[in-house]
Amino acid sequence: MPKLKKKLAKKVIAKKRRPVAAKRPPAKRTRENATARTARAVRILAELRELYPQATTALQHNSALELLVATILSAQCTDERVNMVTPNLFRRYPTAAAFADAEPAELEAMIRSTGFFRNKTKSLIGTGRVLRDEFGGCMPDTMDDLLKLPGVARKTANCVLGTWFGKNEGIVVDTHVGRLAVRLGLLTTARDDKDALKIENDLMTLFPQESWTYLAHALIQHGRRVCSARKPDCATCGLANDCPSAGKLN
Repeated sequence: MPKLKKKLAKKVIAKKRRPVAAKRPPAKRTRENATARTARAVRILAELRELYPQATTALQHNSALELLVATILSAQCTDERVNMVTPNLFRRYPTAAAFADAEPAELEAMIRSTGFFRNKTKSLIGTGRVLRDEFGGCMPDTMDDLLKLPGVARKTANCVLGTWFGKNEGIVVDTHVGRLAVRLGLLTTARDDKDALKIENDLMTLFPQESWTYLAHALIQHGRRVCSARKPDCATCGLANDCPSAGKLN
């Protein structure tokens, strides 16, 4: 009995010592009406076009398949690391059928450095099989069909549709887009910077459809270069005049 009590006491102590996950910064609402918010969004988009006229994905690719694979690998991984892995990967697996027939252990070894390599391997092999068996090895160009591919959610589908096919069906919401959407006070329904679907809907309502793909790429570049998570450079930010968080984050 004493040993059992000691074990139970240790479990209680362990539970108490477990770190509590940090709360996401809430999406604060600005005291502006819809007309004023839309006018501010117009100015923000215009400034982004001045700052990043050629904004596009940093993932290196030469086909829709390569972009899809790179985007899957980019989950919880930097684009730089993905770009280091994909040249050899694409030489080894140049087609959907090649991914479909890949040996899991070999594929895992090639993408290990991107993290979560086992799940990513399952997604790549599964995607290769669906593309081969259901789409004749070709990349579909609709949201519904892309979402049938293992490991593909709206973020990945939006990236492929907008970047490769030029179809603005949605907005890529990654960590940078979510963070900037909160800081810029552009959200009306999203709870925080991880509420991806509502962030996407809020931004789609606010910005013209023809800008959706560009907007995501530009916000991502701005998030990397200026409005970083830990130390935003508000003093040199071209969006500061239309940002309610400017000067309040340091």
